[in-house]
Amino acid sequence: MLGLKPRHAPRITEVSFIDVSHAGSTYRVLLKRVATARRFTLRVRAATRDVILTMPPRSSLISAKTFAERHAAWIGARLARLPAPKHFGAGEHVPLRGTLHKIVHRPATRGTVWIEPAKTPESPPLLCVSGEAPHLARRVHDYLVREAKRDIEHAVMRHSAKINVSPRKITLRDTTSRWGSCSSTGSLNFSWRLIMAPGFVLNYLAAHEVAHLLHMDHSPPFWKVACKLTPDVDRAEAWLKANGTSLLRFSPPG
Repeated sequence: MLGLKPRHAPRITEVSFIDVSHAGSTYRVLLKRVATARRFTLRVRAATRDVILTMPPRSSLISAKTFAERHAAWIGARLARLPAPKHFGAGEHVPLRGTLHKIVHRPATRGTVWIEPAKTPESPPLLCVSGEAPHLARRVHDYLVREAKRDIEHAVMRHSAKINVSPRKITLRDTTSRWGSCSSTGSLNFSWRLIMAPGFVLNYLAAHEVAHLLHMDHSPPFWKVACKLTPDVDRAEAWLKANGTSLLRFSPPG
């Protein structure tokens, strides 16, 4: 993310995006005015493969375009580094609880989605999908969401019992900037993509958000509770830093 304090200037015609060019390529930059912003910031989102320019409320479009053009090379480099998007198609591989599974279409078989173990030590386990081909991606996505909901709810309830708290509700979303969050009312939100990470990562994120039910900050008392709930804080944080972006390349069906 790049940032720069803007020069104060009157707002001009409101638009939702600008285009900037570099080395023969043109990049669309989405504009987002934020009341609390004090400077321009650029962010490339891995899941949606787009660019966001956050702007202070009174900054000008001219200043925003100048800032984006100045960093067009940075935008291009960050977009080029993103892993290629993947889809839930037959023959593709998708991680489930940290283990790659091969998606196999079984149109003539009854059922919806099920797991078959690997046939050899060198081959992956199979994620088998029945039904018609146009519905395959949706069935895989729905299966992953159901598994995520089950694992996350179980982990949250287990951690909550340890410190005698109770979340107001648990929601799964397709978030791209946070793996989990806790609202001021005690509602916990998680990314369904956590089901693709190893189990200790999902377990840590559940513990992290449960700890926020006692401490809504990241103060020493918060980390003391989080570490009490799971021994994998550092290990999971390191995994997410190294591999989290790779989970965002999987595109659920539109």
